[in-house]
Amino acid sequence: MGQGFEDVFAQYGAILSRVANSYEANEAMQQELLQEIAIAVWQGLSRFKGDSSVKTYILKIAHNRAVTHVANQVKRIDTHQYDHDDLGSDGFASNAHSPEEMSSQHQSLERLLRAVRALPLQSRQVLTLSLEGLSYDEIADVCGLTKNHVGVILKRAKQSIMQEQPHA
Repeated sequence: MGQGFEDVFAQYGAILSRVANSYEANEAMQQELLQEIAIAVWQGLSRFKGDSSVKTYILKIAHNRAVTHVANQVKRIDTHQYDHDDLGSDGFASNAHSPEEMSSQHQSLERLLRAVRALPLQSRQVLTLSLEGLSYDEIADVCGLTKNHVGVILKRAKQSIMQEQPHA
């Protein structure tokens, strides 16, 4: 196996958190999903054979877990309202920026995340994996697609995001 769960989570925990954030708008649900992902990664590490990088392997687990989580939520809740008043408790605390700048950055990030969450599931997967620095080949491996299909999906996802952004 090589790396233990603690080492993997220390190295890739932030990436896994961003995956959860890209699938869930509600902060409590993000934490629940992150816990589900952590458990799935912990269980999956014993089956890691080294056919890909550890990063690619755990991202595949994370995205599969996230897809299952979202599917279960859709079955459980037909209409789900997101409370946008709860946004802002994400720890963006820095003295380098004014409160206005911080608020503007946070609003921009939230618009981007809403646009990503609005993408079809496969587009969301491909885009978030790309944002995590995976190559087209690695994304294709994680998603079970061809390299060319990854490129087409990524291009369309980016175009869709750009149309959603007011200052893009």
